[in-house]
Amino acid sequence: MTRIVDYYMHPQSPWSCLGHQELRRICALHNADIRIKPIDLGAKVFPVSGGLPLAKRAPQRQNYRFVELARWRDRRGVPIQLRPAFFPANGDTACRLIIAADRLHGADAALDIAGRFMRATWCEERNVADDATLRAVLHEAGLPADPLFHAIPDTHAVFDSYTQEAIDHGVFGVPWYVFDGVPYWGQDRLEFLEQALAG
Repeated sequence: MTRIVDYYMHPQSPWSCLGHQELRRICALHNADIRIKPIDLGAKVFPVSGGLPLAKRAPQRQNYRFVELARWRDRRGVPIQLRPAFFPANGDTACRLIIAADRLHGADAALDIAGRFMRATWCEERNVADDATLRAVLHEAGLPADPLFHAIPDTHAVFDSYTQEAIDHGVFGVPWYVFDGVPYWGQDRLEFLEQALAG
């Protein structure tokens, strides 16, 4: 029987970026498939879950976030910038392109470009709210951009359904992983996810 990890994420999340390759490694090692589900975190999930956009959080929380980002950057070996030039930026088109890639090219392609979009923001300081940047990243991934952009209108309902599904299942932040009905919030819970997959 196929084992599946549902992966709720958003490409503007540094925590999704930090855990992305580790998630892929863990699932490959334990023969589990990943079902990637980009969600509308800021506009739809936060308002019903008590979350706040970064700029509205207390200064203490904002300052400690940098400590944790640096700590996990070193632990995971992902060279993120703590204050990237293009953050925050609107990631909705990137989310929809990930969904389009999943539909047109399969889960591996979607996971690949999701990782590339996150690295573009957090490691390369590129603007993923810009269509030209997104097209360049798709080209670097070896995917034709035009069919994916043309498919965006067909992804709106899927994006909305993933977001509502996340809300219905109590998701309040990303990355959020679900395996065998058990949730794991944050890339710092990946070790627990791996333990469950190994068990």
